[in-house]
Amino acid sequence: MLKAATIRDVAREAGVSIAVVSRAINPGSGPVAPETRDRVLAAIEKLDYRPRAAARELQAGATTTIALMVPDLINPFFSGIADAIVYEARSRGVHVMVLTTQEDPHLEAELVQTLRTRSVGALIVAPTDSGTNPFGRLVDLGIHVICVDRELDDSAGIDVVTIDNENSARTATQHLLQLGHERIAIITGPQHSSSARSRLVGFRGAMADAGVEVDEQLVRPIAYRGTLGSDAVGSLLALPHPPTALIVANGAQAFNSVRRVRQSGIGVPDDLSLVVFDDNPWTDVFSPALTVIRQPVKMMAMHSTQIAVSRLQGDRPPAPVRIELRAELVHRSSCRPLREPPVGGD
Repeated sequence: MLKAATIRDVAREAGVSIAVVSRAINPGSGPVAPETRDRVLAAIEKLDYRPRAAARELQAGATTTIALMVPDLINPFFSGIADAIVYEARSRGVHVMVLTTQEDPHLEAELVQTLRTRSVGALIVAPTDSGTNPFGRLVDLGIHVICVDRELDDSAGIDVVTIDNENSARTATQHLLQLGHERIAIITGPQHSSSARSRLVGFRGAMADAGVEVDEQLVRPIAYRGTLGSDAVGSLLALPHPPTALIVANGAQAFNSVRRVRQSGIGVPDDLSLVVFDDNPWTDVFSPALTVIRQPVKMMAMHSTQIAVSRLQGDRPPAPVRIELRAELVHRSSCRPLREPPVGGD
């Protein structure tokens, strides 16, 4: 049996002192240059080093801490998820370490490395990129991983709690089609995100079922962070034949998108029918109140926390769990039937 790596081995591999290694794996304990920290983390990865206290605690199943890793706490959806998970966990006597990746896969990978050295028994995560899986090493080390909202293309051994994103976007699109709209635009998230990809599939599926060809100029996949929602709306409204309806399926960009609609002087719903994902506090006070796809945030948090805690306690079979919740189309005042042009009109 190979001898477990020690902190001395890591220091030797990285070419630094033991004190520097200690500071690198204990954030807040002292300054470490970014390039030095990268060398230490690379040495930890190469040697598969884990501090003894954390390893013993996980081996004994005694840890009462889970980590929550979300892409963006500015996004009301993820701040709501985080708040509800902390509440659910505390009610079960479990502590939560909250981390944010800021939609940066490199930061995500760095945080995963850090978690390997911490006494964390489970991780609830909304991954930044469905095509990469930096969480496999955590699973190999016995740390349970639960994906919430977004999932991974390679999810072997990982639990998933999400909504039926494809059906949600299909429902929103069908609603607008039933009102007579055919030039329907969609602003969605980047296609490396599983939820954004599924929502676009649902949109295209509903259009195809109705026999309506999708104008690719009206499809705008954009990043979650920044203000690109405003730019996307501006360019859509500037088209020679602008859309008569818009679905903002990128919840992080919903406010920027709706604000640009308002600033453009476009009448909602007279000139543009509008559906947005996520029922944020401002959506029902916007005038007119917005029709939304309401996601079951508290239910997602409850299921994610229940799975994490039961995994820590060994109360679940080893097979991964998949829970797919339904979102709700909430009808308000931002959609109306498409007005037909007058007979003989331009």
